[in-house]
Amino acid sequence: MPELIIIFVIALIIFGPRKLPELGRSLGKSLAEFKKASNELKSTLEEEIRLEETRSTFEASKAATEAAKSTAAAAPAMAHADAPTMAHADEAVPVRTVDHSA
Repeated sequence: MPELIIIFVIALIIFGPRKLPELGRSLGKSLAEFKKASNELKSTLEEEIRLEETRSTFEASKAATEAAKSTAAAAPAMAHADAPTMAHADEAVPVRTVDHSA
């Protein structure tokens, strides 16, 4: 507090009583503009960070979905390779006829 009083007295001596209110208004406007600009910058940075996190989450889920599709497509082929003698319900089974006349 004492420092502010000293600064105020020095400003009063340098600028005079007529200019001091004008300087105070100018200083107040400058501080308000600076605060507004810094808040806008902060909100812009937070929005960019949030968008980047959303983008990376989306890309990770997309990669996981593609990996799951690849695994699901490879699983039936592997099961078919493991059991070549088994017929599936949707596959055609050849029919053999036996000749009993002989």
